Amino acid sequence: MSTQSAQETSTFHGGRLVARRLKAHGVSKLFTLSGGHLFSIYDGCREEGIEIVDVRHESTAAFAAEGWAKVTREAGVCALTAGPGVTNGMSAMASAQANHSPMVVLGGRAPAMRWGQGSLQEIDHVPFVRPVTKLAATPGSTEEIPGLVDDAFAAACAPHGGPAFVDFPLDYVFMEAAEQEREGRPANAASSAGGGGKGASGEALERAAALLAAAERPVIMAGTDLYWGHGEQALAELARTLRIPVFLNGLARGCLAADDELFFSRARSQALKGADVALVVGVPMDFRLGFGGAFGEDTEIVVVDAAEPERDHPRAPAAECYGAIAQTLSDLRTGAGSQALASESWIADLRATESERREAERVELEDGRAPLHPMRLYAELASVLDRDAIVIGDGGDFVSYAGRVVDSYQPGCWLDPGPFGCLGTGCGYALAAKLAHPNRQVVLLVGDGAFGFSGMEFDTLARHGVNVVAVMGNNGIWALEKHPMEFLYGYSVAADLRPGTRYDQLVQALGGHGELVQNAADMRPALERAFAAGVPALVNVLTDPTVVYPRKSNLA
Repeated sequence: MSTQSAQETSTFHGGRLVARRLKAHGVSKLFTLSGGHLFSIYDGCREEGIEIVDVRHESTAAFAAEGWAKVTREAGVCALTAGPGVTNGMSAMASAQANHSPMVVLGGRAPAMRWGQGSLQEIDHVPFVRPVTKLAATPGSTEEIPGLVDDAFAAACAPHGGPAFVDFPLDYVFMEAAEQEREGRPANAASSAGGGGKGASGEALERAAALLAAAERPVIMAGTDLYWGHGEQALAELARTLRIPVFLNGLARGCLAADDELFFSRARSQALKGADVALVVGVPMDFRLGFGGAFGEDTEIVVVDAAEPERDHPRAPAAECYGAIAQTLSDLRTGAGSQALASESWIADLRATESERREAERVELEDGRAPLHPMRLYAELASVLDRDAIVIGDGGDFVSYAGRVVDSYQPGCWLDPGPFGCLGTGCGYALAAKLAHPNRQVVLLVGDGAFGFSGMEFDTLARHGVNVVAVMGNNGIWALEKHPMEFLYGYSVAADLRPGTRYDQLVQALGGHGELVQNAADMRPALERAFAAGVPALVNVLTDPTVVYPRKSNLA
């Protein structure tokens, strides 16, 4: 096989055709684990200047693609070899589907010329990938490759965003075909999920604006699709003009800074139950909002999103506004009168509750026990985090505590698995985040259980010079399962790990820096050494397994 330059001919092998479309869509990184079905695509990427970032497990390659999307709001791309390579990436595809993360998954595939004869790793991926993707397809010839790659980006980036999958028969990516002139601007996630374009209109918008204008106890509850829709500025202008308290979850965290006077987190139950009008922006009424039960019985709910939901709302909204989120929020501000509502006493009540509950956390934040209380760990971490640090959560109760107390000040600074709740996302997310933002702190919060899913990826981080700092809550149990099971049955099974395991030494063996912390006084010095190490680092913190997270959500 020979690779010919674009200057010599407009005919290219199939892998080069793939790479040229990736480049046209602005792709700079391809996350992958080496497989023979992908060699032609690698060759094309090498010729087109696309960096190949190889990992130790295909799930990490796919999570890294999703992580790239989360921190750039551009489609992330991974390449998975045929058969088990694709099946290993399916959890990440399902996660991206639940998070509306735009990503394009390129799959290897057994050759078409021998299809059905039992080639190595021969299986038709499309039927089982289709339920967790927006598009799943196989080109019928080398000539069809460029158009199908474009279709994948268009599907991934259209609201609501999500994963798209294309696999390429081995013979087709080694054959050559002429590259046809492509019409139109390549799709990019910059317009994904309502980032640009026409907002909601008509009676629904008028009804929503009228409800807001009359509200005395308004509240905004915004989630992930606000972030995908680039709605942070419009949200801030709406909240500040009309004087509306704001609560955020998912990727929306940081879309209003944690120190803004209208940002709240601890008073959420009081606010949602007591609101007369709730503006629910880019977040489904799923288990995180009690399937709609988080709001008061008399609360008028106004839904704003980039597109209609795939399933019915569990509680009927008073108004539904679908369209470009930023434009819709701007139109709501204007329609509601562009002036302050009669909400100051409401804001003052919520602020009093917020302050009281933050003060009540002080005992745990200053807890001096050994092993550590997770809250004390996060108090020490807060003292060394930059304002634009990207914090990634990969764990159960350990990350739930982080979700309560780790503040975000800019969009794209908090990444957790999302509603699909998939462990093992962390190393892939962290790899992508640091490659996208090499001059910013990237901190991975990982439970000792979650570490088992992707801990070997510290080899990946070390090989690629990606200096992430991981902080582990090591309590030697599956706390999210152990404590509830003991509450229900008086005993637990399949919920214990080996206590005190030296995961820091494993990271050292893989080329990183390791720290063991057993006392609160040692926490900050260990963090400072980790950030200064110049290699990926793990701060292995022994935490108290008897601490029970005060969980309130009904998960089902």
